[in-house]
Amino acid sequence: MAYETDGADLPEKVGGYAVERQLGAGGMGVVYLARSRGGRAVAVKVARSELAADPHFRERFRAEVEAARSVGGFHTAPVVDADPDAPAPWLATAYIPGPTLSALVEAEGPMGEARLRQLGAALAEALAAIHRCGLVHRDLKPGNIIMAADGPRVLDFGIARALESTRLTATGMAFGTPGFLAPEQAQGLEVGAPADVFALGAVLVAAAGGAAFGAGTPMGMMYRSVHEAPDLDAVPEGVRDVVAACLAKEPGERPAPEALLDLFAPGGPVYVPTMPVPAQQPGRPADATPSPQHPLPPVGAAPAPPAYPPNSGTPSPYPPMAASPYGPSPYTPSPYPPASAIPNNPYAQAPAAGGTWQQGPAEPVTDIGFVGVGTGSSLVIDALGIEFQADHGPEVQFAWAEIGRIEYAVRGPKLLVVTVRLRAGAVHTWTLAARNRSRLRQWTQDLPLILEYYA
Repeated sequence: MAYETDGADLPEKVGGYAVERQLGAGGMGVVYLARSRGGRAVAVKVARSELAADPHFRERFRAEVEAARSVGGFHTAPVVDADPDAPAPWLATAYIPGPTLSALVEAEGPMGEARLRQLGAALAEALAAIHRCGLVHRDLKPGNIIMAADGPRVLDFGIARALESTRLTATGMAFGTPGFLAPEQAQGLEVGAPADVFALGAVLVAAAGGAAFGAGTPMGMMYRSVHEAPDLDAVPEGVRDVVAACLAKEPGERPAPEALLDLFAPGGPVYVPTMPVPAQQPGRPADATPSPQHPLPPVGAAPAPPAYPPNSGTPSPYPPMAASPYGPSPYTPSPYPPASAIPNNPYAQAPAAGGTWQQGPAEPVTDIGFVGVGTGSSLVIDALGIEFQADHGPEVQFAWAEIGRIEYAVRGPKLLVVTVRLRAGAVHTWTLAARNRSRLRQWTQDLPLILEYYA
């Protein structure tokens, strides 16, 4: 069964989930808000059927599902269901309400030092969990971070790659986001966990109201990430050195996520176990059932105070959780205002006409498209059009409205020749020199999918 991805006609169901509305769409597919039969909200990502016809793409989608499942926990949106073998493969995750980091910064303004430290520590903790699963996210950015009530959630493992796997491409249809790409990633080199740390540094610059590598074309931002120092003027002085370390050009010079926790939150709270193991009583076998350490009070007596120390006085950086039938929130008052208090916040909750509460739309899903970085030249094909740049040469860009046709051909063991025929009649031919035959093969696998969608 195929699913519409232009928002005109919503499918009634995806798998066993009833679709309510579209959350966003991109080159890979469409994301719907849906409900399980029990009424739980889920976000269902459905791949475009024309992409699903390619076995190479199905391999990526299956890897995305396994990547998201392997991390789980409170750092991501847990996978609840998936069908990679469906005519249009789909993935359902728990729906996490809340604005993205980019929307929060746009609504509230730049974060100060205290909030940047809290955000940096939380994201470092998330990256540590991701990397412990043998994964590299490869596309950490403000739009992929949901500021949930219990802390930031890192979403979209569509580009995640297992550290030990060499099956997935290093370049291609979901390469990453310029401005957050590590130098080795922008150059098409081997990418490991340090690339996520680099992206974390760029995320924190954005949260502070800046842009580590400026704005402009994708090629320009990637060039600056490789060759120029990041712009850290917006970052508060107290955390500037830590952010600069994350943005080191050499992967080996960047701190590990575990080290970042000490840098962002030095001398953090010491947690005391709430269920201490009692000492073995004399004459009692080690495997015997221990006797209760805190006998129950007599019937009618007032409950005894807790035997463990109270919660730390450190305020939570996250919004207070709503009242729950399961008990009060464990979080202390937050320095963040509630979503409803943020002016013009499209993610704020507001009562509908019937008095029921509805959640605002999530940020649209976007994909960069194809990125080919050769020896001496680079090529980008995305939603805007096509862009080519040779070393020490000007950038050449054409929008889709100008392009009549794009052709490509392989010349020799490492050369890819791309020809752009404009509607006005001009013809431009560019050559990309791959670093090896494997990279050329990856390009030729990805280009047909990108051109089928955009052209």
